[in-house]
Amino acid sequence: MRNTIVALLAAVLLSHTAYAQSLSPQDRSFAVKYLDETKQNFLKSIDGVSEAQWTFKAGPDRWSIAEVAEHIAVSESTILSLVTDKFVKMPATTAKSPLADEKVIAMITDRSQKAQAPEMLKPVNRWATRDALTKAFLADRQKTVDYVKTTNDDLRGHIAPHPAIKEIDTYQWILLLAAHSARHTAQIEEVKTAAGYPKK
Repeated sequence: MRNTIVALLAAVLLSHTAYAQSLSPQDRSFAVKYLDETKQNFLKSIDGVSEAQWTFKAGPDRWSIAEVAEHIAVSESTILSLVTDKFVKMPATTAKSPLADEKVIAMITDRSQKAQAPEMLKPVNRWATRDALTKAFLADRQKTVDYVKTTNDDLRGHIAPHPAIKEIDTYQWILLLAAHSARHTAQIEEVKTAAGYPKK
């Protein structure tokens, strides 16, 4: 009888821990779908771009497609590392993010609000070739997807500040990561409409 009670208590504690830490199936599914959608859109935006188009700059203070792509790629691993190595290791809280998930995505993808990239995320020609950049992005995006699919980290239970949109939970940081690539994929499309953009 005593062993049965101990086993039941252990089961209750384990289920409570899993409930407290695990993302809901809906959150996992939404994030994975959005990560895939934004990945595909980025890859489509650089597909078929010639070398002249890849390096074209609309002005001395404007980024080329190559530079925007590098910014997307380096941000991928940087943001995920912030989540896994820093944010989820901060004390958990019962506080909720003041923003809905959809609002976070909308704010990040809104290109009417301009922002300066931090130094560590600025393009500095980290990859020698476009293929190397693309492979690095794909590997890091897969790490993000795998993390979302398998993590038991309490992403809703940790809040971390963002310089532009204040405090959001760490699940929303994952959505922000995907939205960030969407934001700059739109920037790539803007480069293509600039005066002087090479026809091929």
